Amino acid sequence: MASLALRDLVKRYGKTQVLHGINLEVEDGEFIVFVGPSGCGKSTTLRMIAGLEEVSSGSIEINGAQVNNLEPKQRNIAMVFQNYAIYPHMSVRKNIGFGLRTAKLSKSEKAARIVEVAALLGMEDYLDRKPGALSGGQRQRVAIGRALVRDPAVFLFDEPLSNLDAQLRTQMRLEIKKLHQRVGTTIVFVTHDQVEAMTMADRIVIMKDGHIQQVGTPAEAYHNPVNTFVAQFIGAPSMNMLPGSLDEQGLTLWNGTRVPWNVASTEHSHDVILGIRPEDLIPVDESEAMLSGVITVVEPLGSETLLYVEVDGMEFIASGPGRQAPEPGSRLFLGAAAETMHLFDKDSGVALR
Repeated sequence: MASLALRDLVKRYGKTQVLHGINLEVEDGEFIVFVGPSGCGKSTTLRMIAGLEEVSSGSIEINGAQVNNLEPKQRNIAMVFQNYAIYPHMSVRKNIGFGLRTAKLSKSEKAARIVEVAALLGMEDYLDRKPGALSGGQRQRVAIGRALVRDPAVFLFDEPLSNLDAQLRTQMRLEIKKLHQRVGTTIVFVTHDQVEAMTMADRIVIMKDGHIQQVGTPAEAYHNPVNTFVAQFIGAPSMNMLPGSLDEQGLTLWNGTRVPWNVASTEHSHDVILGIRPEDLIPVDESEAMLSGVITVVEPLGSETLLYVEVDGMEFIASGPGRQAPEPGSRLFLGAAAETMHLFDKDSGVALR
């Protein structure tokens, strides 16, 4: 196991800079997930940690030692790729054992280690099969086993679940989480799927355009987003964004609705955005309503129903009961508790509360 530190990490391709001074401390045994839209720099960061991309400036440290100039094989890391990268002509046993080809172990020690890792992944009954006889989830386990057999200081996962169907993704998320709890190795995991990030990570690193937007636990990122990007990226469906303005009297929404808001001191009125997550925007009695509108679309999900509501020219998503949901075309009155609301500066997107 190992700690990992990224210090002022910069990556340039010619004159184009794609990473802008990344700083991050990863604790020994921590499960860190990098998440963000395509092109945000998360996979580039991972490849730099692995030694597959050169560092333009800044440093990468593993257990306090800088590894910028070390070859990938010298860094004591193991990487699992999106496309499995296992050998189709080799058995599961040989694929897993491939990670030990340079290890200074006896033949019997290598054989025992392969069986141990296969058992850890539930693959002991498949050791003599070829990859062509395995499911996608089993192939990904073989790829993980080949990395795990080396007992690396740091595991790197580059979108390893992207090629799996929805059910297998859910299963593999759980298996990787259980694996981490058993072996305790430091893991850096890259994904564009915020559900994977929320369900697996000890801490999430949310990136956009080569910058880190927020680092925190899944709960912190969800309940206390630092800006509108994080607020809308984390959570499905996205947070509702209601334009308004703030002054010393309180908050006024785009349609003239006044919302009680504690304002300590405001020198002048300025534009803001009020954020409310769909599960917090719920049907209420007319006397308690903050908004009212007409339902345009109903999406039943079983435990709840998503209600798309048009309010004075804007569409928002509210949450209704799983049973006896209102019908499209009906008028709905909506409200939200003050403690569930988020306020952002309109120009910068930075959270004000």
